[in-house]
Amino acid sequence: MEIKVDNQIINYMKIDDEDYISITDMIKSKDGNFFVTDWLRNRNTIEFLGIWEELHNPNFNYGEFAIIKSQAGLNSYKLSVKEWVEKTNAIGIISKAGRYGGTYAHKDIAFEFGMWISPKFKLLLIKEFERLKKEEQSKLGWNAKRELSKINYKIHTNAIKYNLIPNELTKDQINYIYAEEADVLNMALFGQTAKEWRINNPDLDGNIRDYASINELICLSNLENLNSVFINDGLSQSIRLERLNKIAISQMQILNNTDTILFKNNKNLINN
Repeated sequence: MEIKVDNQIINYMKIDDEDYISITDMIKSKDGNFFVTDWLRNRNTIEFLGIWEELHNPNFNYGEFAIIKSQAGLNSYKLSVKEWVEKTNAIGIISKAGRYGGTYAHKDIAFEFGMWISPKFKLLLIKEFERLKKEEQSKLGWNAKRELSKINYKIHTNAIKYNLIPNELTKDQINYIYAEEADVLNMALFGQTAKEWRINNPDLDGNIRDYASINELICLSNLENLNSVFINDGLSQSIRLERLNKIAISQMQILNNTDTILFKNNKNLINN
């Protein structure tokens, strides 16, 4: 995974469910010929790393840390990432080999490292990283709604199986009826069948539901449950489609209006 800060591509990864950012990539934005070891020579850096490890690492070696701290800042003092990790059992900074190799630091430490590059770089890094996290959370929410839709689809197909499919149909006939019922929902919500969507969007992969908004997925989940009830009640397909379309219109209006109100409220909070 990567982010772009001040025209510099910076890799990051998850380690034990924590975000680690490549300070090897970050240092490329610092003017001059600098290395991570130059940052580690600074006494303030060592003090900061020691405090971070104290708060997050129960296996931190305080004895070795005290020795390193006493030497930090001296002209003759040199310390590599490997030495820091091996001597103190540090977990905040690690070295990775391979395609995305380099020195990675926990985001707390990476932000501090960004300050060493420049105050502007640190602020841009934090801003971009927060934006990325919001995108990830939004995507997780969309995926959760998509999975909910899939679960409800199973309920929906079971209702079709036990209420709409006569005995002794061929496999092709059964598949046709399933597809037809799925398109009842597609028509009610999207106004087109899955086949019509594919014809109208030849360059897109997946299906019509893969490109639905979160609000549409919420509505689709509700329609699947309601259609199952309507099927169990013995309503004809034409009546169900008419009812589902009216419900879809009503629910999308409510969901979209709710989003508009939330956006206005958040904007007012920011302005105030």
